Amino acid sequence: MIACYAKNGKAFEALKLFREMMLKTEEDVGPNSVTMVSVLQACAALAALEQGKLIHGYILRNGLDTILPVISALVTMYARCGKLEVAQQVFDGMDKRDVVSWNSLISGFGAHGHGKKAIDIFKDMISCGISPSPVSFVSLLGACSHAGLVDEGRALFQAMRKEYGIIPSVEHYASMVDLLGRANKLEEAAKFIDDMRIEPGPKVWGSLLGSSRIHCNVEFAERASTKLFQLEPANAGNYVLLADTYAEAGKWDEVKRVKKLLESRGLQKVPGRSWIEVKRQIHSFVSTDEFNPQIEQLHALLCELSSEMKEKGYVPQIKVVLYDLGEEEKERIVLGHSEKLALAFGLINTSNAEPIRITKNLRLCEDCHSFTKFISKFARKEILVRDVNRFHHFRDGVCSCGDYW
Repeated sequence: MIACYAKNGKAFEALKLFREMMLKTEEDVGPNSVTMVSVLQACAALAALEQGKLIHGYILRNGLDTILPVISALVTMYARCGKLEVAQQVFDGMDKRDVVSWNSLISGFGAHGHGKKAIDIFKDMISCGISPSPVSFVSLLGACSHAGLVDEGRALFQAMRKEYGIIPSVEHYASMVDLLGRANKLEEAAKFIDDMRIEPGPKVWGSLLGSSRIHCNVEFAERASTKLFQLEPANAGNYVLLADTYAEAGKWDEVKRVKKLLESRGLQKVPGRSWIEVKRQIHSFVSTDEFNPQIEQLHALLCELSSEMKEKGYVPQIKVVLYDLGEEEKERIVLGHSEKLALAFGLINTSNAEPIRITKNLRLCEDCHSFTKFISKFARKEILVRDVNRFHHFRDGVCSCGDYW
């Protein structure tokens, strides 16, 4: 049951059930190595570092640190909680390593934008006599995409079939389209889709739509969304990405048309949600959340910070708001985004030296990215935000992604 929760986006429920399990006194219901893997996956999903450390301690005390899947899950957990150096230490301490262990480390460095390091780890794996798996190349291509390593990604895609006999799957094609699209090579990405040996699925077209949204390319956004509306008529996210593209292009009539289409089909946008772990407690925020006991304090702090930062150069990116409203109202909306609420909560409830770690279920918007850069500088705070795509490590007004995400 814990595994079902962990693998289906219900990390909260997985951890809650694990706590219930730990309270049982019967000897036959104690957690085993399989439990540990699932619980570590849940900790990784929420970037719950402190809880992950407690699980690590349990693993060591109970002699589970010799089981490969458990240690691989530990590597993933630390990497997805922003502790790459600890993930590397756990990996280096392994007596034996299989392809899953190597993939965990490759994926971790890739998600942090260290594409060249991920490729170096892959080369080390090959030199150790470990044959790559299809997952290895999904992780590698993702790493290249986050770092803008287009030539390296092309070479790896070719090597996958020619050198290692791995036939590309939809995931590999989608990763290549994402790599090309993020680098603003949309023409090449579209041709790549046309030349595919298998039928492009929602993942491939979704990669093209996402890239078109980033670069505000209406032509390719329309092309991709037309396919996606046929393949995934009930996926509200595709409509929202198209509407986002129209909004940035100033095509408000088209924005209204897409929103009417959403309403007529009874679809709703997935609300942005952010999580932050403070004192081993995980707190969840949505933009419309008025039930948090500190909500008024959070809004007041954000307004104060916004005013102060405007004097120092911060300009709210109100183009992300999909409504034809006045500037002041748009600013109010972006100031209430879930990741900003989580950030304010972290500023209030953590010590000065303690980093803030936030996880978000959607892509970090341009305004929240800009806002967090300013906060990291003026509050002298180290902030890690993991969105649906990658890690953003903010320090001294600079983000590790180099504004490429």
